[in-house]
Amino acid sequence: MKRVVVGLSGGVDSSVAAYLLQQQGYEVIGLFMKNWHDDSVTISNECPWLEDSNDALLVAEKLGIPFQTVDLSEEYKEKIVDYMFNEYEKGRTPNPDVLCNREIKFDVFMKIALSLGADYVATGHYCQKSEIEVDGKTVYQLIAGNDVNKDQSYFLCQLSQEQLSKALFPIGALTKPEVREIAAEMELVTAEKKDSQGLCFIGKVRLPEFLQQKLQPKEGKIVQVDKNDPIYTAAKSADLSLEEELKLESQKLEYLPTMGKVVGKHQGAHYFTVGQRKGLNVGGTTDPLFVIATDVETNTIYTGLSSQHPGLFKKALFVGESEVHWIREDLTLKAGEKMEVMARIRYRQSLQKAVLHQFEHGMYVEFEEPQSAITEGQFVAWYLGNELAGSGVIS
Repeated sequence: MKRVVVGLSGGVDSSVAAYLLQQQGYEVIGLFMKNWHDDSVTISNECPWLEDSNDALLVAEKLGIPFQTVDLSEEYKEKIVDYMFNEYEKGRTPNPDVLCNREIKFDVFMKIALSLGADYVATGHYCQKSEIEVDGKTVYQLIAGNDVNKDQSYFLCQLSQEQLSKALFPIGALTKPEVREIAAEMELVTAEKKDSQGLCFIGKVRLPEFLQQKLQPKEGKIVQVDKNDPIYTAAKSADLSLEEELKLESQKLEYLPTMGKVVGKHQGAHYFTVGQRKGLNVGGTTDPLFVIATDVETNTIYTGLSSQHPGLFKKALFVGESEVHWIREDLTLKAGEKMEVMARIRYRQSLQKAVLHQFEHGMYVEFEEPQSAITEGQFVAWYLGNELAGSGVIS
């Protein structure tokens, strides 16, 4: 009998995942990960993790499976929280959820599970796994979840073949309503529970307040750049190589404070991210203002009017060589090769037609349509059909 450790989060998805595995004849153990308990930054008096671990325990009791809590807050602090501060300090926008899966759920947590004699680790993610044979070797595929609205394959875009080989996603073929239905039939306490929002580990935390513990507020200017600024119509020379052209397409524009008018003040450029429109507190504009660039060196935020401002759009992005990650290692591109894919630059974005261009020092992802708010530090993931083949950090 194969043994599976399920990460029971206290939510409906992982509860149903545990039940389904039980039905499939696995020996199931439930583990709750306690990841974060710095009460100085949570917003409300609720203690979400206590409530969640209690729900997870009730589910385990109902299913009659062994249950324990593991405290991973040390590893979290080191691998996730510090990563977030470092990225924000560099003026990049991290994605803790993607990292949390790579570094915690399918690494630290997986090692604990394997030490308990588990053959697999299972989570309540909406994604699927299949396997094929390539040159006589088993290759694992990460496939999108069947529920188009809930597909979470993007969050697992950094997993490796080894991690996938030990992973199970029991609810990947179901839709959210079907999952809730099963939970209700089984009278699981989590059947009606709302989906958790917010960062995978901080729960109800306001990001700027969280960041302010480490990154000191300092006042800077908010500059508004006109959509007809010459920076957007800079002439391109005709005889560029493909690589030079892609480099131009993906490059950050060099804004200067003199290029626009000062429309307000802010408390620190590193609290803002490209594409953001809330929290600027600048009134009296005809259309909403969007952040088009931040400069942590000069502590300036550049903004543009409306979601169609040219400063928001780029046709290409770059991923440095060390940050190109293939789940399907057998498909890795060599320098000079290219591949047509569908790609997304954030969770829930609909897939976009794109071409990957591999060069010596990294990879360019060139989109058919210009993309809004390509954000440094976030992940781009590329798909072949419904299979997520690889991903990289946008640089």
